Amino acid sequence: MLILSFESSCDETAVAVVEDGRRVLADEIFSQVALHEIYGGVVPEIAARSHLEVISLLADRALEKAGVTRRDIDAVACTYAPGLIGAVLVGVNFAKSAALALGVPLIPVHHVRGHIAANYLAYPELEPPFVCLAISGGNTMLVDVRGYTDMSILGQTRDDAAGECFDKSARVLGLGYPGGKPIDDLSKRGDDRAYDLPRPTVNGGSPYDMSFSGLKTAVVNLAHHAEQTGEPLDKPGLAASLCRAVSEMLVGRTMDAAARLGYENIAVAGGVAANSRIRADFEAACQKAGKTLFVPPLRLCGDNAAMIGAQGYYEYLAGHTAGSDLNAYATMEL
Repeated sequence: MLILSFESSCDETAVAVVEDGRRVLADEIFSQVALHEIYGGVVPEIAARSHLEVISLLADRALEKAGVTRRDIDAVACTYAPGLIGAVLVGVNFAKSAALALGVPLIPVHHVRGHIAANYLAYPELEPPFVCLAISGGNTMLVDVRGYTDMSILGQTRDDAAGECFDKSARVLGLGYPGGKPIDDLSKRGDDRAYDLPRPTVNGGSPYDMSFSGLKTAVVNLAHHAEQTGEPLDKPGLAASLCRAVSEMLVGRTMDAAARLGYENIAVAGGVAANSRIRADFEAACQKAGKTLFVPPLRLCGDNAAMIGAQGYYEYLAGHTAGSDLNAYATMEL
């Protein structure tokens, strides 16, 4: 089954062709980083306009690269939630038009479910059940993946996402946007015990709930204090201490959840899964616990349409299709 898939939830326009949920024939991505860098973050209206400008071209390019024609496509999938509403609407409306024109089913896909499915593309042997930590600029949640479309949230951030913590910390350190990679690169030159940063906990709710707002604020306050007093700021040490704090908050909860559920497989997904400290800590923890770790290659950690096509295949098998009245949503439960 060939699925033409679209992803436009934030600042990457992506179109892919995926076969049977596991094989990527083409995955075209246009990044808008250069458009938003000057503003220090994503500007929703600029993002939506850019999606409009390139999505048709990317669709043609994906079909050409995959070596297929429009008549070969069996279904169309798209991210319909969550994300920047104007940006998501571009992908949804283009996908609806494509499905209608081709006379094929339309498959709505939750963005975070797509990130989880990126692991299916990288690891054909991976099958549910498993625990997956989904970490990105907009989402941080620990998910019990009982089946390809049967999932429940074990815990999630109550405020900022882990990626947002990295981005805002990078901004105050003068590292630019997006901040994940600059923070990661800088941290490799620093002492991860240079600063004693907090590991916030959450009262009530799930024991796996998280909070990154206080950690972000601690970094911002340290940077502002150094600027105001003229005291030196060990930026590599602060970056390393931040990466250590975030990793410890994520890895411990994930390992505990897997042990409680009796799962042998642990997956990590999303843009923040590219962080080298988090990847290394998960590898060490899984090796110690005798668990098998699945983390996508870097090209599949960020937003892409291949992951939407992968999850779209399983949503289709479960009968989850939509009509021309499909809408886009800025927020939606997993």
